[in-house]
Amino acid sequence: MKIAGHTMGTPELTVLEAAQLFADAGMDAIEIIYQDGYKSALHSNTSEKEILGLKRKLDIMGLEVSGIVSYASGYNLPNVEKREAAVNECRKCITLARLLDAHNIRIYGGTFLEGDDCFEEKRKILVDTMRMLADEASQYDINLVIENHFNTMTTGPQITYDIVKEIDRANVGILYDQANIGFLSGEDYKKCIEIQKDKIYYVHVKDFKFKAEGKKFKASSVTHVSEEERAVVTRIVGEGILPWKEIIKRLQEIGYTGYLSLEYERRWHPMDIPDASVGMVKSANYLRRILNEL
Repeated sequence: MKIAGHTMGTPELTVLEAAQLFADAGMDAIEIIYQDGYKSALHSNTSEKEILGLKRKLDIMGLEVSGIVSYASGYNLPNVEKREAAVNECRKCITLARLLDAHNIRIYGGTFLEGDDCFEEKRKILVDTMRMLADEASQYDINLVIENHFNTMTTGPQITYDIVKEIDRANVGILYDQANIGFLSGEDYKKCIEIQKDKIYYVHVKDFKFKAEGKKFKASSVTHVSEEERAVVTRIVGEGILPWKEIIKRLQEIGYTGYLSLEYERRWHPMDIPDASVGMVKSANYLRRILNEL
């Protein structure tokens, strides 16, 4: 398994500055956000020349690109215009991944907020859309990794696995996120890995603690939880409640050899955790100790 740094953890830095921090900390790779308006990301006006220049610098640092992060979530919407906007964003991410020799794109499993209806219709649209995009991505050996994530159609382990199996494309897998599942439904990591094990292609690593006993999870957005809605506080990996040593050991047992990407949530919750030069480095060192002990 390789350790990657996620640019969610470096909102104060450019992508290149984040990459240097990750390389200096001994990480193996960088997961890069694609989104306009965020400093530590690639943008719609980032030129091919700039991307290739970034790739050359990453090569010098010895840093792989573990994946590209898309924030599109309209893949399951009946509204054609909104769905096409998501499809076009994913296509841009496929291009970025190709240029950066990355082989994973983070995918939201559509949009499905509390109170939404027409689940089966939207599920069918999601499946059909992912099949189309997967066929395009497969030409470049790129995986679409669908995340266990709140306010999507792929929240818990079983529904995520069922949808990925229904999509039925070799390059569509699961982005396993135990933290998301943990504060959403609390399902045990052993169950989550067992259900999803043959389709886990990528792993996000983060940690948290509950703010108050019995506080119900709520979020009005797909991307993040607002401050007034939060039931948890984010923590440096190893300082929260998730048993990462046991989780990683189980991942090793099922034969997982991919990335452990530190999705350090300083972008959304800077009041909870220190700067990446402290918190992400400490998290990476914690993961490295676990891997060395396996």
